[in-house]
Amino acid sequence: MGLGAALRHMMLVQRGHMFGWLPVGMAAGIALFFGLRFEPSYTLIASVAIGGLCCAMVSRRLGEIAGPFAVLFALIAFGFVMAGWRAHSVAGPILDWRYYGPVEGRIVGMDRSGSDAVRLTLDRVKLDRVSPEDTPTRVRVSLHGDAGLGVTPVPGLRVMTTAHLSPPGGPVEPGGFDFQRHAWFAELGAVGYTRVPVLAVSEAAFDMGQTVFAVRMAMSEHVRAHLPGDVGGFAAAVTTGDRSGISQEALQDLRASNTAHLLAISGLHMGLLSGFVFGLLRVVLALIPHVALHWPTRKLAAIGALAAASVYLALSGGNVATERAFIMVAVALCAVLVNRRALSLRAVAMAALIVLTLRPEALMGPGFQMSFAATTALVAVFGWIRDSDLKFGPKWAQPFVALFISSAVAGLATAPIGAAHFNAIAQYGLLANLLSVPLMGALIIPAAVFALVLAPFGAEGLGLWFMGLGLEWILGVAQYVSALDGSRRFVAGPNAWVLPLMAVGALFVILWQGRARYSGVLAIAVSLSLWQFGQRPTILIADTGTLVGVMTEQGRALSRDKGAGFVARNWLENDGDGGDQSQAASRWRDRDFVAHVRGKKARVSFSGCAAGRIIVVDGDVDTSDAHCLVLDPKKLRTTGSVAVIAQPDDTWALKTARDVTGDRMWSGWARYPMPKLEGFEVARGVRTAQKADLSVRPAVSGQ
Repeated sequence: MGLGAALRHMMLVQRGHMFGWLPVGMAAGIALFFGLRFEPSYTLIASVAIGGLCCAMVSRRLGEIAGPFAVLFALIAFGFVMAGWRAHSVAGPILDWRYYGPVEGRIVGMDRSGSDAVRLTLDRVKLDRVSPEDTPTRVRVSLHGDAGLGVTPVPGLRVMTTAHLSPPGGPVEPGGFDFQRHAWFAELGAVGYTRVPVLAVSEAAFDMGQTVFAVRMAMSEHVRAHLPGDVGGFAAAVTTGDRSGISQEALQDLRASNTAHLLAISGLHMGLLSGFVFGLLRVVLALIPHVALHWPTRKLAAIGALAAASVYLALSGGNVATERAFIMVAVALCAVLVNRRALSLRAVAMAALIVLTLRPEALMGPGFQMSFAATTALVAVFGWIRDSDLKFGPKWAQPFVALFISSAVAGLATAPIGAAHFNAIAQYGLLANLLSVPLMGALIIPAAVFALVLAPFGAEGLGLWFMGLGLEWILGVAQYVSALDGSRRFVAGPNAWVLPLMAVGALFVILWQGRARYSGVLAIAVSLSLWQFGQRPTILIADTGTLVGVMTEQGRALSRDKGAGFVARNWLENDGDGGDQSQAASRWRDRDFVAHVRGKKARVSFSGCAAGRIIVVDGDVDTSDAHCLVLDPKKLRTTGSVAVIAQPDDTWALKTARDVTGDRMWSGWARYPMPKLEGFEVARGVRTAQKADLSVRPAVSGQ
């Protein structure tokens, strides 16, 4: 068989199974857009769109081999264009300096920060001495210290305070989480904090969105009134998406036991709710003889379940995770309406296409990745079990076996993604989920539905009481599991190629037909090897110059034990270090190749330095006599955070956050010229300097 015939046969085998690759092509285009280090012009985006359209138009004429690849290129172009359109559609002003003064705006969001501070998101913002065209669309203010609310926070209420605001920060290290991009798509043009009370300016102004927000918060308050403490906060999170009532201690227990996903209104909750309503309606309709005999009860139940899911979407706030879950449930229920299999890889692919079209940026977040990884793996595994007609144990035990398999498969599919984004593995997560997840479907979600049904009669307390019993059990399991020795193992963050390569390998195993599919296992193995042998930076420098970290044999040493806590925590987590900042600071020693000049007195006494050293300062200094690399806030503002990596060939590799992310519309770096950092030419890529330029070798290789 010739090569052409072999390729033709291979593509014929794939016929009927190509639909699952459509979202993969679109995701590749989106990733290409976000991976660019420059902002594509309208001309480039239009050219890509035209090229994609041409590929789609000629795909049918290219035959069985080239045709599918033309469709794939068209989907890549479509993803690229949709990401560009979405990025421009949410464009808004970004504050480009540190602001202190009056802040006025309308409350459109309330939550809690990682430090457990209440945060308010404001729109229709007014800032003193800032023109309307330069004022951010939205700002987010955390209430710190003795700050409080002079009035009860009400959605739509216009408030004012005096706050510190600054632009959204860049990655804490090159290649790290890009908060600037996240804030851009959330339309946040500034973030900050206040230490003074927040006061009301005018009555609440409601539109449709604010009305739903007000209903959500009223429901959340009502639930917490019936169920105090963390149980009430958990119940509010499950029913309305409001997590502000749950403590940080309970949240940490849930994370350490891998049950924190039960807090988010995701595919599990949406699926359980719609499934319960679907089953309940089928039972009720079956009890009415005329309806059962003459009406399409299955389709009527699907319509009712879809309506219930729509109400749940509205009441939960409609965030990205909930929208994704609703789309997946809606696709499954619509499949029932048109007499198709509700749960199939085709349905999952359709849901992914819709989500990526509406929110292309979701691809870059852990929510999208973990949700679709779990769903795809579950559908594939249970489809294989169904097609193979496998039975596990007696009939009465099969539900328990199915629960074990689903928890194990979902945990295995999401564990690498969770470890890559959050740098931790819950080693007893399977146990915690086996003890917790069944209650969500058997007790908590049905109790929530009955509480809603009984609410008009004032009897919702009964449903909430039963709901509280289940949630109290889950919190108890989380507390017990998180207290076990070794419950949480920290892992170092992977490089940028690990997750994409792993995803392609897994998708090839699931979607490709024929024995060649098992070559995807090789890609997964290679990705794990890249992760295992990846190198962490020898030196990390914060983008404000307030913190320096040097890798040592005992772990990363930090230059201070307090301050810049968010940066320190992220560096240590990315190293796979579960210690705290004070422990890391105890490892710090003066080194010949790097020094951190902190404080006004130290900056005043700074008198230059010898060639071959890196000096980091937290304020402005005179560098006219400096013969080394001096990184001050002014320079770091143009580069972002900096990583210095020791190379095997006895050189140093300097990489900045700007090198990795490039000059994109959300980064704000384009307004600054590319700097020259005395001896290191910062450009779009890694530049090296001979080790001879530095006085000593690094303490360790940075493993």
